[in-house]
This record gives sequence, structure tokens and C-alpha cells, in this order.
Amino acid sequence: MRVLALTLALLTTAVSAQEKQKPPAPGTPRNFAIPEVRRVELPNGLKVRFVSYGEVPKATIRLVTQTGNVDETENEVWLADLTGGMMKQGTTSRPAPQIARDMAMMGGALDIVVGPNQTTIGADVFSESATDAVALIADVARNPLFPEADLARIKSDFARALSIRRSQPGQIAALKFAEVLFGNSVYGRIFPTDEALQGYTLAQVRSFHARNFGAARSFLYVVGRFDAAAAEQAIRRSFGEWPAGSPPSKPQVTPISARSLHLIDRPGAVQSTVYVGLPVIDANHADFLSLTVMNALLGGSFGSRITANLREQKGYTYSPVSAVTSRLGAATWVEMADVTTNVTGASIHEILFEIERLRKDPPSAEELRGIQNFLAGTFVLRNSSRPGIAAQLAFLDLYGLSEGYLRNYVQSVHALTPADVQRLVRTYIDPAKLAIVVVGDRSKVEEQLKPYGQIAE
Repeated sequence: MRVLALTLALLTTAVSAQEKQKPPAPGTPRNFAIPEVRRVELPNGLKVRFVSYGEVPKATIRLVTQTGNVDETENEVWLADLTGGMMKQGTTSRPAPQIARDMAMMGGALDIVVGPNQTTIGADVFSESATDAVALIADVARNPLFPEADLARIKSDFARALSIRRSQPGQIAALKFAEVLFGNSVYGRIFPTDEALQGYTLAQVRSFHARNFGAARSFLYVVGRFDAAAAEQAIRRSFGEWPAGSPPSKPQVTPISARSLHLIDRPGAVQSTVYVGLPVIDANHADFLSLTVMNALLGGSFGSRITANLREQKGYTYSPVSAVTSRLGAATWVEMADVTTNVTGASIHEILFEIERLRKDPPSAEELRGIQNFLAGTFVLRNSSRPGIAAQLAFLDLYGLSEGYLRNYVQSVHALTPADVQRLVRTYIDPAKLAIVVVGDRSKVEEQLKPYGQIAE
């Protein structure tokens, strides 16, 4: 018993000491130290970025061409995606199984990602395979076979994916939100019709590739451990004769900023998916980085105000979140939440309440400092990898930003004041211009939505 009493006494003393001990004050934030970028441009216009980084004997190689859904016409929705899918089916000299085997021998796998403004062909490979990977990626970009035998299968895969996405309330809300803000522009067309998807021909795929893939609108990123001289030689050999092609598209989009309310009926739904948002500035604007800080404080982080309100205080939802999504020439701010059906209207009320609260009163310096530390820390962690560095450089090149954006990111985040945050929400998050989209059981939520305007038909 004496031993037990002594043990308990020691534990109590230790706990008391820990309770009295204050955590150390945070150190001075340091800017993100981007490794040196060596830039080379080939005569055909291909821009190359070399970054020696890390100790792991691997290299990330990404060819980023500034094309994607933005280059689709009104009757070509997902044609860019279909083209990307077909590019993985082999080249004029390598069938798809050989590409897979070759990439596996290099320690990686070929990946093709199609987005609104960029299509990326890349892989993460062993350092000694960097030159071989360059040659393979060039072959895929320049010489796709587009085998007729694979077209029906790829379209069938896409049709299944489309069917699944159309059944998901989040996707339904995202589609309506895009239509409301961007109409029938390139950023408002999210899903094709089944008829359009099945009607695409191999000639259309070939034409899309020929029109939009070329050296003049492409960037090649080589990041990691690699033989710089050998890599450059391989790039000149593999890409040097690639035709320049056309310059990248510059979409002219006029988003719609107006208060509106939209309800998509989902009978029997026990939850409602809510989107509340509006168009904002894109990454070219001087306020964009600061806007992302404001967003993190308002709804874009786990410690944000809207998250604390809807999740912690009210228990309406598990994971609400807001985001600033930038596309070339257009961007949006949107708060998204899946809430219990019977608190659909109340959830919208709390979202609007938090927006108005921040417009009326700036945050405290302590609250803002927590958000700043979070953003600065995650930024450095997110970019402390080969793929992270390549992605950030591609972001800079898409928007024509300097490396100073990355080097000064941490400093810029910490330079923001509470008054700046209030100015940003007052300037860019105008409640009178918010579009509200709800996907839920109309019979149970329609009455709840009456305070927020007339439902658009």
C-alpha cells in the first residue's frame, strides 16, 4: 500500500507540474525555401523546369499541357477526358501492356490527368530511369495510337462513371452550382449527355489531340534526383521535333453574381446537400492568396467558424467545408455541407450568420494567428515532396506567377491583419450575390427554404 501511495503521489506531482508548465512560444515563421529551378526552353516552345531535390533516388517527371475541358465546344463535353483515356491505350510503337511493363520496370506507373485547364502526363520513377521515362512520356504525348478497338470500352467505362456521379447528391449540387454561376460557358458544362458521350468518334478524339497538344502550350517538370545533363539531352532528343502547335486558350468567362435559390428534389433523402457560394477572383489577382486565408478562417479548415458552428455547436453535420476553387479566368468560393434534412434551413441560416458576423467584426488577432500558423505549416508540408514541387510550379506557370509567390507565401500569410480579413469578406463574399443550391427531399425542405428567397424553377 505504501508503494501504491508513493506512486500515486509521484503521478499527482507530475500531472501538477505539467498543468503549470506552459508550452513554448511559437518560433518566427520561416518562408518556404523552394529549391533552385533551372529553366530551359526548346526552340519549339517547350518550357522545361529542372529541380534537384531530396535524397531518395527517384524523380518525378510531369508533362503539363495547357489544355483540358476549357478547349471543348458546347457539343464536346468530356471529349478532353476521353482523349486522355485513349492516350493511355498505346502509341504507334508501344502497345498499352508494354507501356505498363516499361513503367513498372522504371519503378512507377503512367498517369494521365485531365482537368479544366491542364492535362498532365507523368510518372514517379527510379533516378536511373529518368531518361527512359522522358522518352516514354514524349511518345505518349506525341504518338498516341488511338486504337479503334478500345474506343467502345473506354466510352463504356466513362458512361459507368457518369452514371455513378449523377446519382451522388454532392455531384448533383456541384453540377447545378456550376450551371448557375457559369451558364453554358466552358466552366458551366460539367457532364455530357449519354447520347453525346456514346456518339463521340475516333475522328473527334484525334482532332482534339491534334488541335490542343503541342510544345508551345506545354511544360515539362523534372524534380528529384537525376543526371541533369543526361535528362536535358533526353528531353531535346524526345521532344525537340514536337511541333509547336497552337498557343493555349484564354477563356473569356462572365460569371453570374446574383442571389438565387435552387432546389433539386431527392425524395426520401435523410440528408440535404447544401452549396452556398459565388464567383470570386482567380489566382492572377493580388488578393487571391489573402482570400484563401479568409476562407480558411470562415469555413475552409477544421478550426473555421462555420465548421465550429455547424459541427461542434449545432451538430447539424459532420464535415462542412468551404473552398476557393480557381480556374483560369474564373474562380468560386463555396461552402458545402451535407446536413440532416430537418435542419436544412437552419444550416443555411448559420452559414449566412457567420458570413455576416465576419463582415461586421474582424476576427481577433489570436484567432487569425491560429489560422495563419495552420496554413503556413500545411503549405510547407504539402510542398516538401517531388510531386508537390512539380504541382506548385505548374500552378505558377498556368497563371503566369513568379516564384516569389511560393518564396513569400508564409510571410504573406502572416502579414495579414484582422482588418484585412474583414475587408476581404466585405469585398468578395456579398450575401446579396450568393447562389444557394439544395439537393434534398422537397416535401420536407421547401418550407424551410422560404426565408432565403423564391425557389427558381
